[in-house]
Amino acid sequence: MSKKVPQRRNKKAGTSTGKSKSAKYFAANPKARKKKNEYNKKYHSTAERKKYRANANKLRKKLGIPKGSKDDASEKKGGGAVREKRSVNRARNGKGGKSSKK
Repeated sequence: MSKKVPQRRNKKAGTSTGKSKSAKYFAANPKARKKKNEYNKKYHSTAERKKYRANANKLRKKLGIPKGSKDDASEKKGGGAVREKRSVNRARNGKGGKSSKK
């Protein structure tokens, strides 16, 4: 028979301010935030990014994933895609920066 160990509360629970280091930096540095936003606007308006977004939207539509859904269109190794929980899909970062597609 094993000895029961009481559960201990996570001391760090609820201590986060809800902002990442970069979010705090850009909130404190308006010039840097402006420069970043200008870059992002230019980058996301390129033909390559527009095509990427169009393909992503087309794939979501094909899989029947509505706006606001907690699901992602997860691309598979051999091509194709499946509907998968957002948290599961985005947690699969790969070892050493390598892709670890489903």
